[in-house]
Amino acid sequence: MSSWWAGKLRRTMRFVFGQVSPRDRVELEQLLGYEQLLLFESMHRADQVHGLEVLRYLQAAGRTERDLLLAGLFHDAGKGPSVGLLHRIIWSLGERYGRGIHEAASALPGMREGLERMRDHAGRSAELAVAAGCSPLTADLIRHEPLPE
Repeated sequence: MSSWWAGKLRRTMRFVFGQVSPRDRVELEQLLGYEQLLLFESMHRADQVHGLEVLRYLQAAGRTERDLLLAGLFHDAGKGPSVGLLHRIIWSLGERYGRGIHEAASALPGMREGLERMRDHAGRSAELAVAAGCSPLTADLIRHEPLPE
């Protein structure tokens, strides 16, 4: 299996089975302010788990800059809780095999809005982060910097 497919399978498993542990929640309460905790809680569970994975990756790499850590945690917040597994699969297939997949899937009931959220989530995530009290630098990192998958 190619590494792309293996990575997508891991993300699918995280979507279905991923959990935020009580230990994770304690760590978040120490790191985040009240509005930021609310933002985290508003995220889809899969995006919460992924954000925590990115946060841990950055910490393991010795990164301690608060703006970077918050960007890692919140970079997918703009997807929102309504972007489901099928939206994510179609989005990934379109990125891999051509945007025509997005266009064709957008004709299906309930797909257009979710795919638009996938397309625009970086900007929306940045806006939500600022509204939750994150700095403009955190927002810029979310908008423009690639984060580890």
